[in-house]
Amino acid sequence: MRLSRRTRLGGVALLAAIGLTVSACGGGGGDDDNGSSDSTDAVITARSTEPQNPLVPQATNEVGGGNVIDLLYAGLISYKEDGSQELEVAESITSDDNKTWTVKLKDWKFSDGTPVTAKSFVDAWNYGALAKNAQNAAYFYYPIEGTSEEGTTVKGADTISGLKVVDDKTFTITLKQSESDFPLRLGYSAYYPLPESAYADMKAYGEKPIGNGPYKLDAWEHNKEIRLVPNGEYDGVRKAQNGGVTFVVYTDTESAYTDIKGGNLDVLDTVPDSALGTFADDSDITPVEAPGSVNGSFQFPVDLPGFTGEAGKLRRQAVSMALNREELTEKLFFGTRTPAEDFSAPPMPGWTDEIPGNEVLEFNADEAKKRWAEAEAIEPFGDKKLLIATNTDGAGNKASVDAMANQIKNTLGIKAEPKYYATFDEFLDARDNNKTGALFRAGWQPDYPSISNYLGPVYGTGAASNDARWSNKEFDALIAKAAGAKDDEARYQAFVDAQAVLMEELPGLSMWYTDATGAAAKGVKNVKFNWQGVPIYHNITK
Repeated sequence: MRLSRRTRLGGVALLAAIGLTVSACGGGGGDDDNGSSDSTDAVITARSTEPQNPLVPQATNEVGGGNVIDLLYAGLISYKEDGSQELEVAESITSDDNKTWTVKLKDWKFSDGTPVTAKSFVDAWNYGALAKNAQNAAYFYYPIEGTSEEGTTVKGADTISGLKVVDDKTFTITLKQSESDFPLRLGYSAYYPLPESAYADMKAYGEKPIGNGPYKLDAWEHNKEIRLVPNGEYDGVRKAQNGGVTFVVYTDTESAYTDIKGGNLDVLDTVPDSALGTFADDSDITPVEAPGSVNGSFQFPVDLPGFTGEAGKLRRQAVSMALNREELTEKLFFGTRTPAEDFSAPPMPGWTDEIPGNEVLEFNADEAKKRWAEAEAIEPFGDKKLLIATNTDGAGNKASVDAMANQIKNTLGIKAEPKYYATFDEFLDARDNNKTGALFRAGWQPDYPSISNYLGPVYGTGAASNDARWSNKEFDALIAKAAGAKDDEARYQAFVDAQAVLMEELPGLSMWYTDATGAAAKGVKNVKFNWQGVPIYHNITK
């Protein structure tokens, strides 16, 4: 038996991108996607990595913290299993011109019993956008009037001018330009509210957060486990069907897989390299598979020696064409990953493989050598090495980087070597602070179901996840054009044009689309992956 086994539908929009209902949604267990009648008091244990930062939504942009944050908090909207949306804390989100949006709230409380008000949202977004607070999710505020391209408040301002509190249950959001799909992103954690008590000491608050979602924090033992219990104040569409979720921190997926097989762990969100070819037929577990929306990629730091200027662009193209993505995905991942043809993923609305210049993602040894030689004529590479950085506590990371280094070395005849970080947390700190000195892993799990989310936050000037620090005005203008498009056809064409810039400049290497592969222990029920490739934890029972 397999749970949530679905056939890949390349190029077909599996997600209802703008399916947001602006009328009121009642509380309770939600629909068939988000609810389960098979409730239990049993606590579910799930594999995790140690969060990089305290558990503050505006500071979190990695999965170790993100999966926890999404259970502790509720946003204005929620995403169903397929990526379509329904209202959560919002009673309605409306606009006459797609530029000024009015948000009305339901009656809602934080887990400490204090009310969630319009100010709870506006103050949280203002905190996230204030440059001195250095919040990782600041970029997501960039569409709002009164923010910079990087999403921070404009110079000299402490708040976002486009946010206005009307009354306790109402606030308005004024954008820089009309954007018909703006509400689509409002279920992402950057837009979660914070209680007033958070601001006295945000670091201390992040150790013991007070959320408004289906769970509340019981305890966080760093580098060991994070224990969540159901939040009795929650009356939304994602009610806990279990007695709690405990995220167990693992530094390698092999140990987690062993624990799943032995019944010492309930849910594993990723299968280790060694089991990819056998897990689907392993009688000791229940395999879980689903089409993936994760884009696996690597980025070049903008100042990486040998990869700057015109010579650097040619070398980036040469490295990309020296990589045999088909061989990597088949031999290493047994078909659970698919060679990339763009910088997003096939489940996204408007996806296409017809991107000008995307032949640079295809293996072509002769062309790779030719472009490297052209770069050498401009500026010799000398005895430099190309290092490829990754953390080794995630499935597939070490094996893929080892294989990539060998392919590059064999095709181009240069020194290419892995650079390992033992934990995701350690790797993120080096990546965030531009200390890798290497081509580095930069896989992307979407925050909301849109191609825009793969492009702007990762490659937009000053964006929070643009760790390569790349900047291109033409690309930025095309992302803005897509956001302001009046219809889907124009929006999708702007995404194609923006990706054509990426194919030419190659600030990063799009490598593969990662299918969701996981496992559940015997006796664990209702395990499904959502549109992000994340287990729907609140529905899992045993």
